[in-house]
Parts: sequence; structure tokens; C-alpha cells
Amino acid sequence: MGSAAVYCVIVSLLVASIPHEAYGNLGRLYTLAWCVVGVVLEKCVSLTVWATVTRGRARYAASRYRRLHRWIHNDKVEPQKLYGPLVRAALAQWHHIQVDIALDTSVLWDKFVLIRASLIYRGRAIPLAWIVIEHASARVSFADYAPVLYCVARLLPSDWSVRLLADRGFCDVELILALKKLGWHYRIRAKRSLLVYRKGSRKGCKIERLLPAVGQARFVHAVYLTRHQIGPVHLALAWPAPGQKEPDPWIIVSDELTNLSTFDEYGLRFDIEENFLDDKSGAFQVQESEIRSASGLSRLFLVLAITTLYLVSTGVEVTQANLRRSVDTHWDRGLSYLQIGWRWIRRRLALGSPLPCRLELSPDPDPEPSRASRRQHRPPPTLTVVADVC
Repeated sequence: MGSAAVYCVIVSLLVASIPHEAYGNLGRLYTLAWCVVGVVLEKCVSLTVWATVTRGRARYAASRYRRLHRWIHNDKVEPQKLYGPLVRAALAQWHHIQVDIALDTSVLWDKFVLIRASLIYRGRAIPLAWIVIEHASARVSFADYAPVLYCVARLLPSDWSVRLLADRGFCDVELILALKKLGWHYRIRAKRSLLVYRKGSRKGCKIERLLPAVGQARFVHAVYLTRHQIGPVHLALAWPAPGQKEPDPWIIVSDELTNLSTFDEYGLRFDIEENFLDDKSGAFQVQESEIRSASGLSRLFLVLAITTLYLVSTGVEVTQANLRRSVDTHWDRGLSYLQIGWRWIRRRLALGSPLPCRLELSPDPDPEPSRASRRQHRPPPTLTVVADVC
């Protein structure tokens, strides 16, 4: 009964949002729905386990498994064509808004790399676009992740103000030039060895020579990067971890004037780490998947992206209706919206009650931000601002 109820909801959402030309054969959409049902009910990515909750005319589990396996490896199933309309439906109420997009990578079995761009949303990240490539290192080139970047650009309305957040592995000239063409803002962490130049100067220096002392912050404006002198850009430099033997400096490159809030803006990038954690030990157990092809993994992450979108949407709806504490034992919100949504689904199934049947992410500020326990909470370090240097 539970699998049929979840299936009916997921199918209705998919059919309502995805145009027919995106999937062609309706059977592919039905199989996708069963994959999502398998994740929601079983909290894993095993096709064998999904086959136990999948319904259909097949009598034997092996037949149901082969159906799922064929879908995962079907080249006619294009993840972004299926997922894009769902994201647009969930963000339909967002107008003329500023959004933060995090770009990062995750390595799987030292063989594959997931490159993902996600929307920062209420302490977590909602997948927008991704690609899986066969690559042994988390360090990828612009040519590898450019398709993800441009896919997000096509997905978001042109009147939105977009700010890209990325770690130092993405700090290269090609990305900055691409962001300039797209009209996006950015906060990108850089390496100490990056060359910077003052305007009109032929002699540059490494950024590490501009770093302040531990516990201090410095803001350097209107400089140019590399020998190509790309810019002007602005720098936010700090040693934010006083007391450590070898603290790691923060070097943030921005297209806008920098100040102390620049570090907080860049810090939102870490929400995508929680997204990767959900993929693995936090929720979906991707590391236990037996899929070993880049294209197959890309379709697997389509299933997880749809599941994430549905569960977060449900969690937001439950919280806005002041029903969170019926599934969250914390007085203040201690769970992510994904976990709240997940618990709400399981609670409704246990009671035999109707399930939420909509995809919608509210653009309003988080009414109930998640709070760490007093034991876990650590106040941010205090930084002393020092003057720029020539």
C-alpha cells in the first residue's frame, strides 16, 4: 500500500511538470517514479532493493530488477531534460531574486567525479545541474565543468542576480571570463601562489605576500589576476583560525568590493558539502551502489535530485504549517528540511493519511533556521581589519 501511494504522488508530479518530448516513452517516466519510490521507502540506492517495492506485471524480482537496470543504462534518458522542468516548477514563485549557486565536486571510488552546481537554500543545497565523468581526481578543468555551468544558466531566469561560490580548484581565468559573459557575480577561493597585479604595473606578486597576520583580515581592491591581467577583481584575505599551528588562510576573489561580509557570503558554499553528505552516509548511501558507468551514475543522481527536491519541498510545507514538531523531537529545528520531509512521509504512510503532492520551494527567508546544540556551537573568530598594502 505504501509504495503505491508514493508512486501515485511522484507520477502525478512528473507528468504535471515534464513535457512529453523530454521523455518520449511514458514507460520511462513510470520507471523513474519507481526509482524515486525505492529511495524514499528504502533509503538506499540498490536496484535489487528497489525491485522489492516496484509494482507491475512482472512476477519475479529478477524481471523487476532488469527493468530498473535497463532504465539506468538507457542513453535515451537525458537527466537534465527531465529534471529542469521540475526545478522550474519548484521555483515558480521566485521573481527578480538573488541566489547563490555552489559549484563543487565529489569523488566516487577514486574512479568517478561528480561535478554539481546547487542552489543554496536554507542551510542545504538543492541540485540544479550535474555531470559524472570518469576521473581519478577531484581537480577538474574548465572544459569538464563548463556544461554544468551553462546548463544552470539556461535553467535560471535571466532577470535573477546570480552569485557563484566555488573552492580554489575552480579559480581559473576561463571561469572568471565565462562568469563575466553570463553577468554573474562570484566569490571564489584562490591559492596562495596566484599572481596579482596592480593597475598599470608590469610587476606582479603572489597573493601570499599580501596576507595579513593570524587573526587579521585585509581587503585589496582593483587588482588583476595572472599574467593575462584579468580583472579588475577584489580580494578578501584573512587568517581566520588563530591558535592553530599552521592555520589555512582564506583568500577570496570577488567581482564586487570586499569586506568582512565577503567571508560569510563565501561560507555559504559549505552548504553543498551537506548535500554531498546526504548523497553518501547522511541519507542515500551512494557508496553502496553497484553502478560503475558515468552515464548510469548520472541517471542515479537524477533519481536522488528528484527525491531531494520532493523531500525538501515537503519539509518546507510542513514547517510553514507549524507541524514540524510532530516529526522532529527538537524544540528548535534540529533537522534539515530533507529529513523533516522524509519523516513526514513515513509518518503519513504509517497513519494511512494522504501524502503531500506538490513541488514548491518558498522564496521567503527561513522562518525557523536550524540551530546547533550549545555543545556544538562555536562563535566565529573575531578578525581585526588592517590596511591595504601597495
